Amino acid sequence: MATAAEKRKREDDDEGDYSDPVIKKLAKTVSCMPAIFDGTPESQREKDKWDFQPISKEQAEIQPRGERPVRVYADGIFDLFHAGHARALMQAKNIFPNVYLLVGVCSDELTHKSKGNTVLTEWERYEALRHCRYVDEVVRDAPWVVTPEFLERHKIDFVAHDDAPYGSSGTDDIYKDIKAAGKFVATQRTKDISTSDIIARLVKNYDTYVRRNLARGYTAKDLNVGFINYSKFRVQDKVDRVRKRVKSVESKSKEFVSMVEGKGMEMFSKWEERSRELVGSFLDMFGAEGRLTKIVRGSTDYIKKAVSPVASSESSEDEDYYEQDDDDVLTSRLHLPERRSPSSLRRNSLDEKKRLANGSI
Repeated sequence: MATAAEKRKREDDDEGDYSDPVIKKLAKTVSCMPAIFDGTPESQREKDKWDFQPISKEQAEIQPRGERPVRVYADGIFDLFHAGHARALMQAKNIFPNVYLLVGVCSDELTHKSKGNTVLTEWERYEALRHCRYVDEVVRDAPWVVTPEFLERHKIDFVAHDDAPYGSSGTDDIYKDIKAAGKFVATQRTKDISTSDIIARLVKNYDTYVRRNLARGYTAKDLNVGFINYSKFRVQDKVDRVRKRVKSVESKSKEFVSMVEGKGMEMFSKWEERSRELVGSFLDMFGAEGRLTKIVRGSTDYIKKAVSPVASSESSEDEDYYEQDDDDVLTSRLHLPERRSPSSLRRNSLDEKKRLANGSI
């Protein structure tokens, strides 16, 4: 009985590499397409371009571009395709100057039998590899152990994998024969990243991810969560919501207090500045040299002068004027002849007589 992978492969063989309606649509307009599948017309045309003769590593290292590319094969499960996978394929693609990279992906049936269950289905794993920039061709339903017949069928020059022995299928290293034949090229494994590590993270934080998916609409049945765990997760969610509200209130309270403190400091600064202005204005008005003090001083001097004026020549002349006899004032004002007293008249007559007597002599 044919497996699902074999059925899908036959369908693709009949329709070519563009059986996917999305890829069919893109093929008319997009220049960068995903990697082709093995067994398709595109794969066959690629092999028909070249005359395949055995090539050594020394020849592969100087093989110029434009001539037959070196066909390098890398295989694996590629479950939960991650950075470690991508970096291994990058090394394989650049192991020689001119490389055509084929990547073999084992089917679900073979993987479950030889290694265990996978998270992604075989189709998901095939598609993940097709859309990696370093891959030129994806070999579906790849064998667990690479044989000479497999190498010949796909015109493979070298097999790329990390150099650590990979024990399986009753052998300590499934690449032992390839290494012995001189067709193995080593890549470096990326530390601290693997599918097993990713799954371990998920298991370690199981509660967190289950609650995350429950919050996103998955049901307990979808996640295979029992009633007790489901109830526990609901209680934890409520506690987290309450804690979040408390933190929110606390944060807003701190913001409010900070705002009030800021406003208070601003108001205090303004008050201090205003008080300085008021004190300055008060001193300008009421201080020792203030305007009001000067006004008071001036008023006091004026009052003193008004009460006890200082004597002057002008005031004495006024007093002499007012002390004159009323008749003199009247005579001076009316320009009348001066009125003489009898004594003055007698003196004048005596003077006149003496002048005459002297004159006669």
